[in-house]
Amino acid sequence: MGKRNKITVVGAGNVGATAAHWIASKELADVVLVDVVEGVPQGKALDLAQAAPVEGFDVRMTGATNDYAETKDSDIVIITAGLPRKPGMSRDDLLKTNAGIVTTVVEEIVKYSPDSILIIVSNPLDAMAQVAFKRSGFPKHRVIGMAGVLDSARMRCFLAEALNVSVENVTAFVLGGHGDTMVPLPRYSTCAGIPVTELLPKETVDAIVKRTANGGAEIVGLLKTGSAYYAPSAAAVEMAEAILKDKKKILPCAAYLEGEYGVQGLYVGVPCKLGARGLEQIIEINLTTEERIALQKSAASVQELINVLGI
Repeated sequence: MGKRNKITVVGAGNVGATAAHWIASKELADVVLVDVVEGVPQGKALDLAQAAPVEGFDVRMTGATNDYAETKDSDIVIITAGLPRKPGMSRDDLLKTNAGIVTTVVEEIVKYSPDSILIIVSNPLDAMAQVAFKRSGFPKHRVIGMAGVLDSARMRCFLAEALNVSVENVTAFVLGGHGDTMVPLPRYSTCAGIPVTELLPKETVDAIVKRTANGGAEIVGLLKTGSAYYAPSAAAVEMAEAILKDKKKILPCAAYLEGEYGVQGLYVGVPCKLGARGLEQIIEINLTTEERIALQKSAASVQELINVLGI
């Protein structure tokens, strides 16, 4: 009998709880939901466990409050913990608060699951991945940030809509930091293998590129009281699945670069091969001068955050 996979999800808000839901529905692993708020992870885990007989998934769901003992020997830890920005809060305030939260979480995870692979979802994403990497002492192949899968999913959604084709036919490529400076690459984005630039007028592609970069803000503007959670959680779980099943799947993720794409010592979104070891390879693709400049600009904005944190 093989040991069952175990995933800890830190943060039982919308993103964390929905990630647990996707994991359970795919029967990927037993799940431990952890949160600082008493009762919330226990309640959501119990609710999800009671859906198991209906949906037929045999995974154990447990909730824990600030007690990481339950998370012992997790294969993967998805970290969604952190505060959303509140009125009157500067980005720097948020940055330092969330860096503190991620540091606390990582210290607990290292204690109980020293061999785990970390998938970081907390914002600002690239900087939080860097915090987790530095504080954990884990090798870079075991600390990966979720951003590119979400950003490219948004782009694929918009492209499929514009082309009126199945979302399964559309691939999209997005590089760079998660935010306004992300770098969608239309010439590497395809529909059934055909570059989308051959199928759609330039102005349509440009509008989709812009909408992709603004994807999170568009949803915040509509929801008013929160941010996206179905797609971000699904994206984190796609990464977890590629790792647990050793798929060797190439996905855009935030990875620690040491010279690739001309970036040194920073987490930036690039094409990554994910398998049992975590990040198994960074794929370097040729960029035009314009694309390279955009990526450098993206890296510079991540560097600014790292400088504020002094890590």
